[in-house]
Amino acid sequence: MKASLDVDHSCFFLKGNLVKENISTIYTQIIQHLGEVIRSGITLDLSAVEEIDSSGVALLEEITSQAESRSLSVEMIGISDKIGKALNVFSLKEEPAEGKILAFRESFMEWIGSSLYQSWERIKSFFLLLVDTSLYSFQGLFNRKGMRKGEFLNQSMLIGMNALPIIALISFLIGFILALQSSAQLRQFGASIYVADLIAISMTREMGPIMTAIVLAGRSGSSFTSEIANMVVTEETDALQSMGLNPIKYVVVPKVHAIIITTPMLTILSMIIGIAGSFVVGLTYLNIAVVPFYQEVVEALIFKDIITGLVKSFIFAWIIVTVGAYYGLNVKGGSEGVGRATTASVVTSIFLVVLADSILGLIFYFG
Repeated sequence: MKASLDVDHSCFFLKGNLVKENISTIYTQIIQHLGEVIRSGITLDLSAVEEIDSSGVALLEEITSQAESRSLSVEMIGISDKIGKALNVFSLKEEPAEGKILAFRESFMEWIGSSLYQSWERIKSFFLLLVDTSLYSFQGLFNRKGMRKGEFLNQSMLIGMNALPIIALISFLIGFILALQSSAQLRQFGASIYVADLIAISMTREMGPIMTAIVLAGRSGSSFTSEIANMVVTEETDALQSMGLNPIKYVVVPKVHAIIITTPMLTILSMIIGIAGSFVVGLTYLNIAVVPFYQEVVEALIFKDIITGLVKSFIFAWIIVTVGAYYGLNVKGGSEGVGRATTASVVTSIFLVVLADSILGLIFYFG
């Protein structure tokens, strides 16, 4: 399709294909009309342009240069995504898109559609990664080929042993504070002994698993993301692929195995230490002896309470490691992008952990 030009005062309507074969005539026409412009600027309307190549981009830049030499400002409007990409690719100026393409704005419905499409693409990518990770993790139990030797033990130490002090401290303080706050009310009814029941059930069902997961999301999840993101930025993952190694199996799977093993163990310790924190309150503030407190805890807990906490910890571990790997593998930009990905990973992990806890709580409660 040939190119054509319509002029309405200071607005130039370009139509058709701005390609090498058509630009000479269009250029001559525009230069002639530039001398007739009496305003301080011109507008180039590209909404009817169907195709553009490097010659067409050079034409637009030459028109802009000619107009500016005559003290006329230039504004381009009606830039489609296709034309905008061509301008970004072929322009010789440093900021072609931001500098000249100012008037193109998405409508509200376009913004909604674009946001929904991008969200769907991210969700689809996340679940594809989840499936790949699950498959390679299962295969890795029987076939260690393509995995780094000794990485499982290394990750277990980093995720499990190194996280134990902070989890133990937080769990103790949570149990201590919960017992202290609840005991003030229970003492009014002579039911101080039921502090043991309250803390035992809350630590096993809720507080132990979710506090452990939140600490791991902030500590280990951020570490996963930053490590993988740095590998992507420095093209180490590309180097692994060039050597015939799968980055997910080589980097992510050992972390999956380690966090799935260590998270339930940390959760059990969190439960025990949280109950121990409540025992300190029972012994010092409520004058409850060791044996009555222990018997009350044993009588209050049932097997379902402990299983509930362990199932939650297992699912939380999958969420943390998958979210960390997703943001790490999809990082964009340099070191700044690594920081953004790490922050997004922690926020998303904590949100999904709380959401999963709510859903699982409903399932276990009504089930």
